[in-house]
Amino acid sequence: MANQKFGAGIWHFATYVDRYATDGYGPPRTLIEMIDLAGQVDDLSVVDINFPFADPALSFDAVGKALDRNGLSVIGITPEIYTRQFAKGAFTNPDAGIRRLANEMCNDAADAVRHFGAKYVKLWPGQDGWDYPFQVDHRALWQASMDGIGELAEQNPDLQFVIEYKPREPRVHMSYDSVSRTLLGIEKIGLPNIGILLDFGHSLYGGESPADAAQLAIDHGRLFGMDVNDNFRSWDDDLIAGSVHPIELFEFFYTLRKNDWEGVWQLDQFPFREDSVAAANSAIDFLKGVERALDKLDLEAMREAQSRHDAVTALNLARQALFSSF
Repeated sequence: MANQKFGAGIWHFATYVDRYATDGYGPPRTLIEMIDLAGQVDDLSVVDINFPFADPALSFDAVGKALDRNGLSVIGITPEIYTRQFAKGAFTNPDAGIRRLANEMCNDAADAVRHFGAKYVKLWPGQDGWDYPFQVDHRALWQASMDGIGELAEQNPDLQFVIEYKPREPRVHMSYDSVSRTLLGIEKIGLPNIGILLDFGHSLYGGESPADAAQLAIDHGRLFGMDVNDNFRSWDDDLIAGSVHPIELFEFFYTLRKNDWEGVWQLDQFPFREDSVAAANSAIDFLKGVERALDKLDLEAMREAQSRHDAVTALNLARQALFSSF
C-alpha cells in the first residue's frame, strides 16, 4: 500500500464563512492560492476542484500551471449546482430554464474533467429536495432527480458521474439522502457510468455505518470514490479524519481493503479556525497509520471472530492493530 494516493477537495484550503463570521475566518483566497497551499501538504497529490472558477477570467492553462508546479493532478470537478441561483433545486427546479442551466454547468464541468484528465464529475445536488410537508409531489421530484443525472450520463458516456449523498443541508430533506436511496436511483437510471462518492461524514450524519454503506455500494459495483472527515453525528462538521470516530473509520477502510477497492483516499474537511495545511497533514498522518494497521491486522482471526459475531474479539483485534500503528 506504499503507493496509496491521498487527495483533498480544494475547498479544504479556502477561507470559510458562517452566519456569525460573515466576512470569513481569514482573508479571501483565490483558486491559485488554494492550489499553492495544497502543494505544501506532505503526500497530497490529487485535488477535486469546484467549477466554474470564482474568477471567470481564470483560464484552464493558468490552473494547469499552478497544479504542475505543485505536483498535483485533478481527480474530479465539482460543478456548483448548490448555490443561491439553484435555491429551488438544480435537477428538480420547477423552472425548466434553471434545470437547463444546471445541465449546461455540469456539461461544462465535464469538459473540464476531460481537459485535466480527471476521473469524474462529482454531483452534490444539495438544493434538490424539499423542506415542508406538502411542498412537493414526491414522485415527480424523485423522477426529476433521476432524469437530470441520467441525461448528463447519456450526454457524456465517456465520463463517470458520482453522486455524493447527504441527509440534509441546505435542504431539510435532500433527494439523494442515503446510500440505499442513491443506489435505488442509480439502478433505476440503469447507466454504467453513474456511481457513488461515499462521504464518510455524511454517512455518519445520516445514522449509517460507513462500512456497511461502503459494502452496499461495492456489492452493486457503484463505489466510484470516497471522502473522509469526521463529525459528532448531529451535523456535517467536516472535522479532521479520525478525530472522533477512529474505530469506525478503521472499519470503513478495512471494508475497502477486503473488497480490493482501490482509489484515492480523499479529504473533505473544513478547517474553519485551523491552519489548513496542518489539518491536512494531521489527517494524512492518521490515514497512514490506518494503512499500517491494515497491514498488521490478523485478517483470518477477524474473519473467524466475525463468523461468530464475536464483538469483543473483533474489537480487540481492531484496536490492537490500529492503536499500535502510531
